[in-house]
Amino acid sequence: MPESNNHNSPSPSTQASRRSSSSSSWPLNFLLFSILVPVAAALVILYQLDPFDPAPLPLHELSHRVTAAPAHNAHMLKGSEFIGAGALVAPEDVAYDSKSGLIYTGCADGWVKRVTLNESAADSVVENWVNTGGRPLGLAHGHNGQLLVADTEKGLLSISEDGEVELLTDEAEGVKFKLTDAVDVAKDGMIYFTDASYKYSLKDFIWDVLEGKPHGRLLSYDPTIKETKVLVPDLYFGNGVAVSPDQNFVIFCETVMRRCKKYYLQGKKKGNVENFIDNLPGTPDNIRYDGEGHYWIAFSTEITDSWNLALRFPFIRKWLAIMEKYTTGRPHMEKNSGVMAVNLEGEPIAHYFDPGLSLISSGIKIGNYLYCGSIIYPYIIRFDLERHPAHATT
Repeated sequence: MPESNNHNSPSPSTQASRRSSSSSSWPLNFLLFSILVPVAAALVILYQLDPFDPAPLPLHELSHRVTAAPAHNAHMLKGSEFIGAGALVAPEDVAYDSKSGLIYTGCADGWVKRVTLNESAADSVVENWVNTGGRPLGLAHGHNGQLLVADTEKGLLSISEDGEVELLTDEAEGVKFKLTDAVDVAKDGMIYFTDASYKYSLKDFIWDVLEGKPHGRLLSYDPTIKETKVLVPDLYFGNGVAVSPDQNFVIFCETVMRRCKKYYLQGKKKGNVENFIDNLPGTPDNIRYDGEGHYWIAFSTEITDSWNLALRFPFIRKWLAIMEKYTTGRPHMEKNSGVMAVNLEGEPIAHYFDPGLSLISSGIKIGNYLYCGSIIYPYIIRFDLERHPAHATT
């Protein structure tokens, strides 16, 4: 006699329980459906109606392989001290005057401050020197004791030794500067600087990044005839500037495109533009020459997977812009900020960074220390290069 399969059949109570569960889950599923469908439809309509229109970036112009330094220190904070903690408000750039031994830095409260360096970070003295009435970013020392200032709100300024502020220029070819960013001066007195964007101001800089259109310019200012020229238009957030020690070219950074280019100032290539270093592992901000054969390029963030996707696909940048505009803001995507040292040929030497750092904007080597500015921290970071060197990567 064959075995009965009654033990495999659900009992009446089990069947009733299943029917009850199925009937109770139906309203919940319907409720979720009735909520999610309108929300999704609203998001699609919002996406279509929002006028923000990001453009594809010419990433095909970059080298295929990300530039990597042969040595790095990935824990920069472990060897760092904080200069002027609490007395500095987002000190964006750091300019050193070897004659006086002072560091000059521009802060978000409009002050250009002078910092006296000491062996002990705690003993460093911060002095409020001159308030520009704007937001000073890039700084460079002129040949007659003056300090040149790229002020994002005012334009290109010159501050005399006794603190008098003079506006040199605030427009070129009839277009006003919106984000005067970085500056350097050649031995012949010619001033080179960038307007990162003629469309967006500093407080709206993320919109320039997300839009992906070239609103930046490299410019020159001749103080003898008071003439402003556009040298290179159509830059993707033109940023840091550094004149080469041989005066043959000026290097400028394009933050969004993760590269630094050089504009030739003399010789057969005069007026030509070439790559200096590209496909960098981070977004370059300021670049400074240390007088010892190295440029120091600050990275506001590494190129994370999320940033890489955003830069490649305009629709992702549009969603980030919508989040920035209609919600509490886009996700925090900036990390592993730091500084890379490269030689005179643009070859990477060492990379210093830390996962706890973001929006580092400048770095300069003074003695055995690396001094870094930022647009968020209330201090200058001092990192001991001798005690915490970069090590060869394997």
